[in-house]
Amino acid sequence: MQYLAEGLRLPTNGLDYTILAIYFVVVLGIGFAARASVKTSLDFFLSGRSLPAWVTGLAFVAANLGATEILGMAATGAQYGVAVVHWYWIGAIPAMVFLGLVMMPFYYRSKVRSVPEFLLHRFDKSAHLLSSVLFAFSAILIAGVNLYALSIVVEALLGWPQWVAIIVAGLFVLVYITIGGLSSAIYNEVLQFFVILAALIPLTLLGLKRVGGWDGLSGSLEKQHGADFMTAWGGTGIGDANPLGANWLTIILGLGFVLSFGYWTTNFAEVQRALSAKNLSAAQRTPLIAAFPKIFIVFAVMIPGLVAAVLVPKIGTPGSDLTYNDAIPLLMQELLPNGVLGIAVTGLLAAFMAGMAANVSSFNTVFTTDIWQRYVKKDKPDAYYLRFGRLITAVGVLASIGTAFIAASFSNIMTYLQTLFSFFNVPLFVVFIIGMFWKRASMKSGVWGLLAGTTAAMVNYFVIYKQGIIDIPSDQGANFVSAIVGFVAGAVVMVAVTLFTAPKPEAELAGLVYGTEAPGAEEPPEQGDDAWYRKPALLGWGAMILAALCYLPYSL
Repeated sequence: MQYLAEGLRLPTNGLDYTILAIYFVVVLGIGFAARASVKTSLDFFLSGRSLPAWVTGLAFVAANLGATEILGMAATGAQYGVAVVHWYWIGAIPAMVFLGLVMMPFYYRSKVRSVPEFLLHRFDKSAHLLSSVLFAFSAILIAGVNLYALSIVVEALLGWPQWVAIIVAGLFVLVYITIGGLSSAIYNEVLQFFVILAALIPLTLLGLKRVGGWDGLSGSLEKQHGADFMTAWGGTGIGDANPLGANWLTIILGLGFVLSFGYWTTNFAEVQRALSAKNLSAAQRTPLIAAFPKIFIVFAVMIPGLVAAVLVPKIGTPGSDLTYNDAIPLLMQELLPNGVLGIAVTGLLAAFMAGMAANVSSFNTVFTTDIWQRYVKKDKPDAYYLRFGRLITAVGVLASIGTAFIAASFSNIMTYLQTLFSFFNVPLFVVFIIGMFWKRASMKSGVWGLLAGTTAAMVNYFVIYKQGIIDIPSDQGANFVSAIVGFVAGAVVMVAVTLFTAPKPEAELAGLVYGTEAPGAEEPPEQGDDAWYRKPALLGWGAMILAALCYLPYSL
């Protein structure tokens, strides 16, 4: 991500700043209100497993509405056109449904407090420790990316110095998470979800009106970029050239399977929201409820990018001072009156803070429960871990501020962020999926699968792609290939190691492998469980069918 253009300073006034100030007051108020419910470490890290499904579902989708979702996907729309739908209808919805229907019963019934803790039960301490360290490291890096993205937007739009924006936003996140724990983060994410939509929907509607509706938008872009720009699959045949630098096979396998399932099913920043639900049924419904707004959010981020490509045909072209990342700020400057402008700026800040808060709250849980409590300070009173959790939250925020300044040294943060997912999430996913569906997978295969998958993905990206050994048209295409390579390498090594090492005793696999039941897994039914909206399978099939219907016009 490059700096936004200097000419994008917004004409904000006192009304806009008042709206922004009200938002920050409400955020802190939610943090203080949530404090009363935090009495144990479980309350702090997992909201006492007491939240209703609609709250955790909205928090689940809001936690993903960060830098990549708002600026990044609008930029992708301006650059690649309608192909951006791949990141939603192929790269999100199927994996979210799979998480709800298949994986959440394993997570929730095993009573784990984090994703890495599941690996401890399924494999051994080495797999658990390695996954905990890798996740904690990546969470801080990604939180820093959100902070840095926020700072360059605020600097360009409001004129605040970058370091001021980074520190102010970081301190606000620190205060409300330290005080109210995960409950504060989740309830603020629910608020942020609606604030973000209040920013994006007017921008989308006014943008469409400016370019003559969908027909006017389509006609203009097809003249500028060709018919393939307004279709999802145009030019994606194997051997065909397209700006995305990927063909249908790498899109389906790299994005649709490996990257998306790796992110949505093992990224604890997302799964933590489902684990905080009040029972298994609510935990399963969390990603399924989130899948429905996720289907439609693509329009609110894609259409502004497409509109920007019409209004500013030179955006992102050589010689222009406007990058694709300028799409959303351009429309805010061009279309929104004061007041609505304040809501839009607040929505952007909310998006970045939600992304940062999700990663910080998952970091403090993993570091406290999976590293500190398990390997450094064992068997301390619960109050000790509650105090330490608050302390490590402060450390995590300060570290995120540091990594935000480190991120400033990278010329393309969007690529950097996507590359992190292929390095860290994909190897974790292959270990999970083999461990869940293959009883024979040995205890030692987990750690070696993680190492092999991460190493192979890095070698493919930094050596095979960057050194030009194999020609891949774009960084994004290279990420898809790295994800596939990491998945295959991890799987092959797990199988090979399993053949020469001892399996976990079958008695210890209850509830950890598909087809086995955890002791005491049955739960008393909720009152009103016969309602359709309480049935995860119906919600899951509904999300998949709705996504398929949305996708049909673009696949023709």
